[in-house]
Amino acid sequence: MCPDKLLNRQSGAGLPIALFIVTVLALLVLGMSQLQQGSGESISLQIQFQRAFFAAESGAQVAVRDVLEADSCGAITSSIDFEEADGLQGCSAMMECEAVSAAIGGSGGDTVYTITSTGQCGAGNDQSTRLVEVRIR
Repeated sequence: MCPDKLLNRQSGAGLPIALFIVTVLALLVLGMSQLQQGSGESISLQIQFQRAFFAAESGAQVAVRDVLEADSCGAITSSIDFEEADGLQGCSAMMECEAVSAAIGGSGGDTVYTITSTGQCGAGNDQSTRLVEVRIR
């Protein structure tokens, strides 16, 4: 059993197969990490989207209270910053109001108030904005 004769007789495809398997596994890991990163960013944007909606809803509720108490659009606050609210830190709401008198049958009618509240959360690429419109009379 001479070592030189054993080496000459050996032939196989072990190394190319091993390299192929390592390459395929590396590509799978890379693809899964890209998918995980995209999923994480999507969830983050959904959370910001929901926070902006709740900021707009909160602003609309404050504006409805102000308009009903004063019976005038002039009573609403133009914007609210939610700095002290735990779930809405970094969010704000901007409110606008429009009053339209609805005359029914030629006599004095009700006044219809349209309140538009725009909620905004985040900054840069992570910024979300939602709009809520409420009508009251």
